[in-house]
Amino acid sequence: MPATMNPTPSRIQVRPATEKEGRQDYISIRDFNFYYSEKKALESISLDVPERRVVAFIGPSGCGKSTLLRNLNRMNDLVDGIRHEGDITINGRSIYDQGLEVISLRRRVGMVFQKSNPFPKSIYENVVYALRVMGVRDRAILDEACETSLRKAALWDEVKDRLQDSALGLSGGQMQRLCIARAIANHPEILLMDEPCSALDPIATGKIEELIHELKEQFTIVIVTHSMQQAARVSDRTAFFYLGKLIEYDTTEKIFMNPSQAQTEAYISGRFG
Repeated sequence: MPATMNPTPSRIQVRPATEKEGRQDYISIRDFNFYYSEKKALESISLDVPERRVVAFIGPSGCGKSTLLRNLNRMNDLVDGIRHEGDITINGRSIYDQGLEVISLRRRVGMVFQKSNPFPKSIYENVVYALRVMGVRDRAILDEACETSLRKAALWDEVKDRLQDSALGLSGGQMQRLCIARAIANHPEILLMDEPCSALDPIATGKIEELIHELKEQFTIVIVTHSMQQAARVSDRTAFFYLGKLIEYDTTEKIFMNPSQAQTEAYISGRFG
């Protein structure tokens, strides 16, 4: 990194890159513009997300990273007055294909929000909720899905003896891992995480980050984070956004150690944002 840069980035420990990657264009975003009524929130975004890797979206507040994330499962369809140009494809198929049901898309693309949002139900019912909505009634199938999902979310050992207790009695970190278990119980292909650790203490944050490393063996993960340290620790590739534009997208190591764009360098060195 240039010698003129603030020394802050040198304290960021970037996880070494690995060679093991799936399809490089598993999620493909091309010339994507997005509008809230007349306000243009995203401008000419193009990037590919590799299969079974972790991609982090970073940038200052209001830069468009969460807006783009919520477009990947069309969550923004719930907002009045929105429109888009360009396209987003998953495994080669447009998510805006008229023959594709949005409900089906959201089964394939799970989401974990910034604030943990367990239902006011038991731990067990939280995990199997989506399966019940789909009409699954076989107790053996539900039991297996519950245990498997909680194990994947590194929560099983902590809650296996109180599955019928209210989920609202869990700690903040446990609630967030429960929400991850609920999201993966439906067997999605992609997991979206919107600031999943922003309300958690360092210990709980560490557990979620360890979990992300494990989950990418099965899921493609896109995470929005304000923490550059977190992006460096968990992601394989990082995208830097500013004022609705994608400024730079590359391997995480390249972004943090040798960024190509002056705006990226200024942001990760703490000169703005």
